[in-house]
Amino acid sequence: MADQRVHPRAEADSPPRDSASSSATDFTMKPYRPSADLPPGTYVIQIPKDQIYRVPPPENEYRFRNYTRRGKRRSRRCRCCCWTLSILAVLAALAAVAAGAFYLIIRPRTMRFSVDSLTISGFNLTSSIAISPRIDAALRADNPNRRISIDYRDGGYAAAYHGGVKLCEGELAAFRQPRRNVTVIEAGMRGSGLVLGRDSRDAMVREQRVRSVPLRLNLRWPVRLKVGDVMTWTMTMRVQCDVAVDALAAGAKIVSKSCEFGVKPW
Repeated sequence: MADQRVHPRAEADSPPRDSASSSATDFTMKPYRPSADLPPGTYVIQIPKDQIYRVPPPENEYRFRNYTRRGKRRSRRCRCCCWTLSILAVLAALAAVAAGAFYLIIRPRTMRFSVDSLTISGFNLTSSIAISPRIDAALRADNPNRRISIDYRDGGYAAAYHGGVKLCEGELAAFRQPRRNVTVIEAGMRGSGLVLGRDSRDAMVREQRVRSVPLRLNLRWPVRLKVGDVMTWTMTMRVQCDVAVDALAAGAKIVSKSCEFGVKPW
């Protein structure tokens, strides 16, 4: 009985596969195993992962460039802000050091003001006719500083008020106050053709009965401070004194008094 077994037949000799050609080929093709839902004869192309190149669409490239420009602008702004803040911090530190040195060397002390006396005339509260009040105030100014003198310049102004109503006003003379000095300032204030309202007149009458008429004196000067040999720019000094007198007539006595002052540097 003849041998009917099928022996494998060697395939025709084919040239050996060149390694260079295999490496140059980016993909291999093999028959796709048929499945139930795909027709036979389908091929799958397999590409190595390290050879997959993704090219972004043009709009993505535009966005990337736009974001890159924004990042550069932001970094420049951040650098400018940092430099500005650093410079401001250095200037603030230098100003603090200078102020501390000035205080330790000069040791400035607060000025003191008080009303020594008031001379009052021209008040007629028995009728509603116009009055011409006159108030002469003697104001004591005490400069306790050892290194600061004060130059009171022309343009000083003084006014007297009662309940917000201006009674009289006047100018203040210029003078220079040395260091560690007490000066009495004469402030002459005049009013003319003042017609008091009924409420103001009645209030003054009641206050004279209880022997306490409140008045307010506002004084203002342009001044310059001389610190050592250095003269400052012109500043504005304001003094406000609240005074109560027992009567609005000659010989009036001061019942209470208090003064505050301040300097406006600009």
